[in-house]
Amino acid sequence: MKSFAVLSVMKLRHAVVIILILAFHTADPFTSGAQEAPKSNEQLLRLLKQFPDADKNNDGKLTWNEASWYRDKMLAGLASQMEGRRGVPRTFNVNPGWKEDRFPENAVCYLAPDQVREIYEQRGKSPKTVTFSRPTDGALRIVGVGHSFMVPGYKTLPWISQASGFKQPLHTHTGGGMTGSARYKWEQENGIFGFDGKPYPKLLASIANGQWEAMVFGPYFQDRPEYFSCWIDYCLKYNPEMKFYISDAWPQLEQIKTPIESESDFTPKLFEQLGAERNALSDTVIEPLRQKYPNKIYVIPTSDAMVLAAKAFMSGDLPGVEGIHRVVGKKERSLWRDKLGHLGPGFEWLEGYVFYSTLYQRSAVDLKTSPAPLKTLSFPGENLDIKFREIAWEAVSNHPYAGIQ
Repeated sequence: MKSFAVLSVMKLRHAVVIILILAFHTADPFTSGAQEAPKSNEQLLRLLKQFPDADKNNDGKLTWNEASWYRDKMLAGLASQMEGRRGVPRTFNVNPGWKEDRFPENAVCYLAPDQVREIYEQRGKSPKTVTFSRPTDGALRIVGVGHSFMVPGYKTLPWISQASGFKQPLHTHTGGGMTGSARYKWEQENGIFGFDGKPYPKLLASIANGQWEAMVFGPYFQDRPEYFSCWIDYCLKYNPEMKFYISDAWPQLEQIKTPIESESDFTPKLFEQLGAERNALSDTVIEPLRQKYPNKIYVIPTSDAMVLAAKAFMSGDLPGVEGIHRVVGKKERSLWRDKLGHLGPGFEWLEGYVFYSTLYQRSAVDLKTSPAPLKTLSFPGENLDIKFREIAWEAVSNHPYAGIQ
């Protein structure tokens, strides 16, 4: 068995610990009323004991500046390991305006709701601001951003909700790769930085002029808490009861250092390791946001669901699925279809069930009927559909941040 992890688990954990601690001890310029937390000598002592290399001047003491230096050193090393790999960019320059106390004054987020709506409705082919009246069937009104990892869930969630007996109000603004990230969509909608003077407030207009219960985000490389908190603050300004859900994606083939030669190289232990790495990276964003917004931030555990699915396949419990990764095993009906990690055929339903179970805090196992499109398809088929529901509920009910009590 080869050495598989691109990122050393130990290095990753070191970086995560440093990031999380520093997140709680650094004022966030985009946090309303943010205050710097007391710097605990006890925490510095614990950090020094755990990471002696962080003591830059070797004086036997650790300062917060040294801890910050060590964090940046660790992340730079991790980023350098990813350079040169194919696919979407993993490291990129972010506009320095994100470090300022305020966004540019022409940002749409500073305008009144009717002004935001007017800007949006004057764009293109007369787009309309989307709002929904309060549902009487228990549905949540949801807005969301995201990229191609999120689109499968956005597409299947309404069908799953319909099978549950209600119509799903859903309004999204998506894009491929980076263009679907929370940061990119905030800049695009506000008309700032690279979009200066060209605002496209598709969601901002709806958020400011309508009522919503939830917002959903997808993750992206180099995410920082402030890329989400700007959206969250804007939503809470107009809808104080809203809750926020961040998907944690899933393991990718490019996490693996040495190329996999055959699907026999995949093991349950490997997927548990890759899933743990994904969860650790997700926590660097989730933990600070959960601290800042108590009882508002939740994880949609698609990563745990795909790890469970991979383990189920290896135990022969995914009926109709032929392989784990099409890039490796060349099987069309695989969990993943390309090196980047897009889902294989049928697995959009698993993602949709994870979305549904997290947002509605209920299992889809007991649905009386399959979602309408599945009734006309030979694949996934009824048995695999039931297995997807079971996996989704197992992932959601066991994740500490999915909200199940």
